[in-house]
Amino acid sequence: MKQIIIVFLFIAALVGLTGCAKDKTYPGAKISPYIALFDVRDLYKGTDVTLTSKKMYGSTKITGVVVSDHAEGNMPAGLLVMQDRRRLSELRGISIALGAAAANYVPGDSIIVDVEGAVLKRENGILQIAGVKEPAVTKVASGKAIAVNRVPSNLVLANPDKYESTLIVVVKGGFNPAPAPTDVLSGDKLLNDGFGELKLHTASTAAFANNAVPFLANFYGIVFNQQTADKVLVPQLNMRKASDVVILSSTIDVAPVLITGFISDVAGGDGNYEYMQFMATRDIDFAATPFSVVVTNNANASTPTGYPGNGWATGSMRTYKINLTSGTAAKGTFFYVGGTTKMINGPSSTSISNVNWIRAFDYTVNNGDGFGTKTGGLFANSGNASGLAVFAGTTVTAASVPVDVLFVATGGSLYTPTPSPMGYRIANTDWYDIKNPITLEEQPFYRSGSNTLNMAYTTADRGYFYKMGGEYNVALGRWMKARAQNNILLTKTSVLSEIEGEGATKLQ
Repeated sequence: MKQIIIVFLFIAALVGLTGCAKDKTYPGAKISPYIALFDVRDLYKGTDVTLTSKKMYGSTKITGVVVSDHAEGNMPAGLLVMQDRRRLSELRGISIALGAAAANYVPGDSIIVDVEGAVLKRENGILQIAGVKEPAVTKVASGKAIAVNRVPSNLVLANPDKYESTLIVVVKGGFNPAPAPTDVLSGDKLLNDGFGELKLHTASTAAFANNAVPFLANFYGIVFNQQTADKVLVPQLNMRKASDVVILSSTIDVAPVLITGFISDVAGGDGNYEYMQFMATRDIDFAATPFSVVVTNNANASTPTGYPGNGWATGSMRTYKINLTSGTAAKGTFFYVGGTTKMINGPSSTSISNVNWIRAFDYTVNNGDGFGTKTGGLFANSGNASGLAVFAGTTVTAASVPVDVLFVATGGSLYTPTPSPMGYRIANTDWYDIKNPITLEEQPFYRSGSNTLNMAYTTADRGYFYKMGGEYNVALGRWMKARAQNNILLTKTSVLSEIEGEGATKLQ
């Protein structure tokens, strides 16, 4: 046995040596000649970098699609801008200082650029590759599609280097104050999309500089950075051409009532303890101008099952309507709708009976106003979707469009496009769009098209108040700061300021 083991070890060693000898002669995988723009940008650490093959991990070239367009005069002079997704599918861009030749390339051109020996540097705030001559650029195709990259302005502001030299679209952008009929694009303006304010730069010499400032539009453009004295990057958006502005609306449509919060699952039994918080954007006399609130519950046990054929008016255990036909609410104030107990977090908790209750309604013993079966809980506590909507007037049908709407979670039978569209209609809000803002296709229901935003479901039976803080501009009829979910875990001794104070919705 000992001799056999020795022979085996000898053979294994011989095979190992033979394998090593092969490894020395096997050429292995070849280094790609192309380095991703993600990796090129990562080479810059604050000082100029000469791009050598060694520094670029054996590569010497970059490749991607051109996004710059110099035809209408709003690009930084001499910069050819390209982008790619070669590393981790992460979109990155770079500007190449090519001089007058930069104008020879247009969006959709696929190019290869030999950058060996060029210098990576930040010039005038923009990270760029200098020292490239036009013969180093090879166009291999044209007319390549450039995927739409929708980026909220807050993401650009938070990470200007990531988005620099990439083509983005800022959706539903507007300006505050509202532009006058004589205002033109020329100059620097703060573009607000509900997530932040990003500088929009239009050179006075641009072909579209004297075009009127739109009220509400999508703005396509390339992100460039400026650099402060302490080397802080400040992004701006440069449109390339007049058609980079896609006008969405020229009218102001103010929502009279906003959904600002609610509690769907109190600590203890929910029956007659759930309530909803709203804000009036104008003085409202509900006797003269009635409204209605509808809650939808899509828990698996809710009937009728399947898709809601009558939308918000489906009734039974799926939707429940409460009419608001008396009382008043002043502009900018909160008002409440819910159970008759008027407590902040279920049984034996702090009374909030002194707030403005427009309707306190015992939904455990009463059917809804027009539809909805009496229930121990208006909202779903199963993780399936629930939501609420506010309607002008007290008549709600499958065709009715709310003035405001919000949803929690995504489970259950919510929307189907076939054989005929069925679902819960949405309004034009900070979260939802009746028409897709990019494709302009109709998408009037929750979960249709881009209408997929929803609040996260919280832990059951704890007493979380969904505090939906944002800033709404009444003069413009739009959210200047989109609502954000802030889950406030209430106790039995919580006070009103916890749901109406810091972080609550405000009017501008």
